[in-house]
Amino acid sequence: MTGYGGREDIRRNLVILFLDGMLFAPAMTLISITAVIPYFLHQAGATTFQIGLAASSALVCNFLIQPVFVRLASGSPHPHRTFGKILVLQRGLFVAFVLCIPWLAGHGNVLTLVFLFFWGVFNLFVGSYGVFYTPLVLKTLPPNRRGSARGAGSATGMLLSIGVATLIPPVLGGVAFPENYMLLFSIGSVLLLIDAWLFFQLRIPEDAPQDVPVSAIQYVRQMPAAIRRNPPFRSLVTASVFLVVPNSLLPYYTLYAIRVFHVADRQVGLIAVLAAVAGATGYFIFGIAADRWGPRLVLQVSSVAIILAGSLALATHSLPALYLAWALANFGMSTYLVAATLLLGLVSPPTQMTLHVGMQSAVSLAMSALVVLLLAPLVQRIGFMPMFAIVLLCGASSLLVNAFGLRKHLARASGVGGSVGAKPVSHVVENPCVG
Repeated sequence: MTGYGGREDIRRNLVILFLDGMLFAPAMTLISITAVIPYFLHQAGATTFQIGLAASSALVCNFLIQPVFVRLASGSPHPHRTFGKILVLQRGLFVAFVLCIPWLAGHGNVLTLVFLFFWGVFNLFVGSYGVFYTPLVLKTLPPNRRGSARGAGSATGMLLSIGVATLIPPVLGGVAFPENYMLLFSIGSVLLLIDAWLFFQLRIPEDAPQDVPVSAIQYVRQMPAAIRRNPPFRSLVTASVFLVVPNSLLPYYTLYAIRVFHVADRQVGLIAVLAAVAGATGYFIFGIAADRWGPRLVLQVSSVAIILAGSLALATHSLPALYLAWALANFGMSTYLVAATLLLGLVSPPTQMTLHVGMQSAVSLAMSALVVLLLAPLVQRIGFMPMFAIVLLCGASSLLVNAFGLRKHLARASGVGGSVGAKPVSHVVENPCVG
């Protein structure tokens, strides 16, 4: 037995988390806010502001009721089952909308408005993802298996997404609107429901650290002190904000391609394929690299990719260059997701994992939502170049915070001269919730 259960338990959890990554990626390729949904809303007659609202709702709604999910996650004796129930409810409600699509079309702006409502509800539940998923990974897998397990599963899912993405153009072109989108969204929803079932099958070790229960009000009150008193965590949150903002702007790349280069069905499929290839590369290579050389270096790679994406989009005005910038941006997103999960395990006190995961997510998403909401009218009036400038500046800022803030604090806390491998540093960080 280990602190993560017996070998059989670890193998079982590895398989389940691998399958989760394998199913989730192709499902969300078909319900992609960065590729399929902008084109769906464009064909439904949505305005630029409404498409921007769909992108921002994926952020705003994400953290609106997150304190409730923190309470559920920190106080649940069986968090994997609680999470599974939340996912089934979330995805079942979206299926209800999908089945109604044919009856909503042809009534002016009704389809767009109802979609925005159900997409908002869907994303309210997304607020549960980080606060449940990250602690589950950290409780069920040993440190030297987390990066490779998450990376391999997500990379496999991204490779499957390539095959799924090739179905998008023939479905969009060969099936009448809006039944074509109902078909894509239905397949994605079924995969998501199977994915939800997987979490009921996880095995949580009996000796796994238990989170200190935190009420929704306590969670909100403790956020400033937790960030102020934990320097490594503060640096991670700051670096994360500067990477989550560019990631939240990915739907605008697709909108840019639609509005400026007039891409159609086939190109939307190619956009989805490029995202899958770039994501698979990032997850697979840097999932393994994170276990070997530490997640902080992987976070640096994410920053560099974002800098290159913003620079390329600003300096050129061609569809092939935009495709490359899009691929770099998605590569940066996948490497960020690998690194952020593992870094949270290094800088969070073991009994307050859910609290810290929630805070990191809430702060990053709040700032991203603000930027996306402010950008929508700006893009409609003066174009997309300010957005790409923001992408470039955010990538550079994250790189600086990583090099001069996160690196220093992790080295000081761990006392290993700058090494930021799998050794947790949270045991030497003052408890941020005391007092």
